[in-house]
Amino acid sequence: MDELLLSKIRLGVIAELLNVDWAAFSDLQQATQTTNGNLGAHLGKLVESGYVAEEKTFVNRRPQTRYRLSKMGRSAFVQHVRQMQRLLEKEGAS
Repeated sequence: MDELLLSKIRLGVIAELLNVDWAAFSDLQQATQTTNGNLGAHLGKLVESGYVAEEKTFVNRRPQTRYRLSKMGRSAFVQHVRQMQRLLEKEGAS
């Protein structure tokens, strides 16, 4: 299993990014219901791993950071889900 995706917050971020091109930090914070610092730390790990791309811009002179799921991140998520399904199938067969 992908240990990076075992975190509830990181998995929540990936789930949010699956269906959008880009998501603002504030949107991800609202979706995961976590603090700025906590979300920032988790996003840092996802960006560092290459699972998520980060873009920093200014909107009306205010900084805005937005994120998107990378191909590597999508692939890792699909693989993680497959592994979880296999575990559930094994559990069901017991």
